[in-house]
Amino acid sequence: KERTRIAADLHDELGPLLSAIKFKINSGDTADEDVQQQLTGASNHLDDLIRRLREIAANLMPSVLLRKGLVAAVRQFTGNIAPEQLQIVFNHPELPDLPQEKSINTYRIIQEITHNTIKHARASHLVIDLNLKGQTLVVKTEDNGVGFDMSQKMKESNGLGLRNLKSRAEIMGGTFAAESVPGKGTSYLLEIPLN
Repeated sequence: KERTRIAADLHDELGPLLSAIKFKINSGDTADEDVQQQLTGASNHLDDLIRRLREIAANLMPSVLLRKGLVAAVRQFTGNIAPEQLQIVFNHPELPDLPQEKSINTYRIIQEITHNTIKHARASHLVIDLNLKGQTLVVKTEDNGVGFDMSQKMKESNGLGLRNLKSRAEIMGGTFAAESVPGKGTSYLLEIPLN
């Protein structure tokens, strides 16, 4: 709820305020070339700031997740984030409407796994499978990256990301498992009861 509120505040209050400032800067007219260049520079900085603000608001609470559900949000996220060197395949059936808390947490887990793959795995291929088995939502991901030593990673401070993923799954009453072998990629399995 707090993420939704902050995202709405950023989008609905700061966004229009920055746009109003940009309008005033752009309507400023001066014969002084240096001042005009400064106004143009300030306007360009505001464009960057407005764009970044929208990205932050969308990351806090993607509106497509609330409006159209988990599948649409994951599809949009993976379509927007994939760098050229990583092909992301997203497989899913038609899913019923899921409880909002479970949709949001599942989305965050998929987001984190995708970010980790881009940042650390040096993979060229990531498959995300979303399925429903009875009353259980099953998320499986697999990449062809460099992999890592799981037991070593959990001992290190940078194993915090894996612990966070597991804790998100547990909050939903689900289970989370990861498997990785150096040189052979990484796979994750998330199972979330929907009832």
